[in-house]
Amino acid sequence: MGPPRWASLPFLLPLLCFCVALNETEPEEGGEGLPGEFFRPVEPHPGLFAAASSVPSFRGPGNADPRSDGELPVLLWWSGSLFPHFPGDTQRIDCARGSCLSTKRRRARGLRRTRALLFYGTDFRAYEAPLPRAPHQTWALFHEESPMNNYLLSHAAGLALFNHTATFRRESHYPLTLQWLPDLDYLRRPPALGLEQKQRLREAGLAPLLYVQSHCQVPSDRDRFAQELMKYIQVDSYGKCLNNRELPSMRLRDTSTATTEDSEFMALISQYKFHLAMENAICQDYMTEKLWRPMHVGAVPVYRGSPSVRDWMPDDHSIILIDDFGSPKELAEYIDFLDRNPDEYLKYLEYKSPGGIKNQFLLDSMAKREWGVNDMTLPNYLNGFECFVCDRENARLEAERNHKRTKGKLPAPEPTIAQFTHMGCPPPAPGYGNIEDIPPGDSWKEMWLEDYWQGLDQGEALTAMIHHNESNQDRFWDYMHKIFMKRTQ
Repeated sequence: MGPPRWASLPFLLPLLCFCVALNETEPEEGGEGLPGEFFRPVEPHPGLFAAASSVPSFRGPGNADPRSDGELPVLLWWSGSLFPHFPGDTQRIDCARGSCLSTKRRRARGLRRTRALLFYGTDFRAYEAPLPRAPHQTWALFHEESPMNNYLLSHAAGLALFNHTATFRRESHYPLTLQWLPDLDYLRRPPALGLEQKQRLREAGLAPLLYVQSHCQVPSDRDRFAQELMKYIQVDSYGKCLNNRELPSMRLRDTSTATTEDSEFMALISQYKFHLAMENAICQDYMTEKLWRPMHVGAVPVYRGSPSVRDWMPDDHSIILIDDFGSPKELAEYIDFLDRNPDEYLKYLEYKSPGGIKNQFLLDSMAKREWGVNDMTLPNYLNGFECFVCDRENARLEAERNHKRTKGKLPAPEPTIAQFTHMGCPPPAPGYGNIEDIPPGDSWKEMWLEDYWQGLDQGEALTAMIHHNESNQDRFWDYMHKIFMKRTQ
């Protein structure tokens, strides 16, 4: 285990000061160029992008870029499964500052025009990273999913590998924080069931509090907390975790249904006064459908997740924060109080009334959001981030050319390096009690704490490999062993 060591890690600034050296060998505009001083040449592929112009391009806000496809900077989606275009695997994209050629053909990594590699965080593996890293190529990180999917990205050592970021944290270059909130009308929708109807269901035996989880043993350790809470208040627990009540139909027992806006599932949620909504991992600004979905149908979330969740709420009285209470018993007593006092309960739904969304930060954030959710008039956030990277790379190209043309009178562009705040997350903590109270052999303790700190080691190992210009990925485990031995001495 041990304390975080990321603060002392040298960032990749020396590695990424690509501008001056690159300009010395910059080919003429439109030329491919395979400078051997930066990476091993690959076999040329004259037809690599031949099909690009035959496929209709994704149209962004439009531009007056006159360049042909053969002159555009190339963006390579190293995580090819996320390549956002159809039907081809190479595509011209037209963005605000200019156009780029986007591809998932990995052979393009050796081309001089390939300016950025785009990675999906869940698929990024340090031991599979493309090496050696070309100093003229930036790396872009797209990761909207849970930090548990790749704890390497919760450490500065891992994040400093990237130059462009799109994550759930507001500090990232292209924030995806509100990805699960389609629009403000989603919150304003009146409760699907009135309080009188919910009260009749309570009298018929429904619990005040709903819990639906089939993904057990997650880093937030939510089941440990829910189990303790159940000692003090009735909880209807569907799904595979702490199950005490069966879902009403077989189709709802498919765990994939529980992450959708399925009408039957939403109707089930709407029957309850309160929804025990706990994320699978804890990190600033990480908020999912577990929070927004019960708010949509008018169930009050009893929430644990993003420590900064208050910043995003429609008003200051719309959710119940678990961490505001000293114990599960105190929380249960408060829920019971609201359950027996309709006027106090309804205060948690006032944001649904006209003018009820009073949080100016939320209003401004939604108004400024450049991408849409289920909105065909706006790009989705995947295409939006791709254009963000394209615009940055075109700006970098222009700055490099100006630097060269003026013989250094205009400065070379400074490399941008992602910071810890772009997605850094704390180590997992017990859902209830102290880490010292959890006995040895506990599966949660053995799994997630080890995974978290191994993520730091992996980030440091890959950083060292890049600094040493390693090209053999198989040596990754040698570097990991060295870090392990140094840490344990």
